[in-house]
Amino acid sequence: MNYLEKIYSKSDSIVSRKIADEFILVPIRQNVGDLESIYTLNETAARIWELIDGKIKVEEIKEKIVEEFEVTPEEAEKDIREHLLQLEEIKAIAGD
Repeated sequence: MNYLEKIYSKSDSIVSRKIADEFILVPIRQNVGDLESIYTLNETAARIWELIDGKIKVEEIKEKIVEEFEVTPEEAEKDIREHLLQLEEIKAIAGD
């Protein structure tokens, strides 16, 4: 399957919060926030996180990032791929 056709969902084991201008992800382990493993997202990564809803394809996320951040489709795809890989690594998302 083409990566741009994938649809990602957020994990129930991650809580996200926007604090001031930062977006943070906190893994939940056995009903307790794992404060040793807090992840801070930059503006682009935070927007990608917001767009992951279990319904839209990566291609649609890419289109929105190109519109909103004035980057080329190639730059957007590279950034999105990197962010999704990192989110998969920490088990924050799963792809269908």
